[in-house]
Amino acid sequence: MATDLKELKNQFLEYLEIEKGRSVKTVENYDRYLTRFLAHTKVTSPGNITEQMVREFRIYLNRQAGVDGTMKRKTQNYYMISLRAFLKFLRKRDIESLNPERIELAKVGGRDLDLISSDELNRLMTIKGTSLYELRDKAILELFFSTGLRVSELCALNRDIDLSRDEFSVRGKGEKVRVVFLSPAAKDAIKAYEKKRGDVEEALFISTSNTRLTPRSVERLVKQYAIKAGITRKVTPHVIRHSFATDLLENGADLRSVQALLGHANIATTQVYTHVTDKHLREIHKKFHGQRRK
Repeated sequence: MATDLKELKNQFLEYLEIEKGRSVKTVENYDRYLTRFLAHTKVTSPGNITEQMVREFRIYLNRQAGVDGTMKRKTQNYYMISLRAFLKFLRKRDIESLNPERIELAKVGGRDLDLISSDELNRLMTIKGTSLYELRDKAILELFFSTGLRVSELCALNRDIDLSRDEFSVRGKGEKVRVVFLSPAAKDAIKAYEKKRGDVEEALFISTSNTRLTPRSVERLVKQYAIKAGITRKVTPHVIRHSFATDLLENGADLRSVQALLGHANIATTQVYTHVTDKHLREIHKKFHGQRRK
């Protein structure tokens, strides 16, 4: 059994990719976080990892330069999450090391959502051109708002979607499959785009060179349409995903259903949208509370 931490780290990364089904990007991030920990601490044996060592590493991270002067606590937590996962991996293989439960995450403030108004969303979605790529972009925006897809999920779609149905399956994070639903507007936009296509590429969305669109390309085109629509705030595919979720909640959907539609593994991730349900509860209270005292 390997005892060298670098070799164990490599085994852990392979475990994440093959057994846990994590994306290549996630594995690369874990690799970067753990490599930095090992380089800073110079520890070589799992049995030599101590709480004091982790504490000193956290102080080191906290003093690193960031956008606002120091590294954000959320970013620092990514390092701790990766280290904790690595220690859990060692424990599963009966390798003596620091108890992963001894690693606590720093408290971070409530997450602020980047949102656009209904009017801004409507302006963003208004693409009236009939060229192949204007039809493509219209289909992309309508599909984002109809399904709440992540940009990576949208880029991975192929042309085998059955448009005679209102739903299709998508493989998301951790290789988990979920069902998403097509609005009439999204179906019409995809049909118009497909009708204009004259190629045989399997990807649903392609570039001018007939290659599959990349997430970065989609992010750029969303930004361009936001500028054309006169939206001054930052607009990304993830912002449209937020709009998808808040639209559902504002119209009465429950948090668990939205969790399933977004493909969140944990309800805590979806609870970032509770500001919407909180607003709804205030309206309920105002409407129904204290009526007998009037």
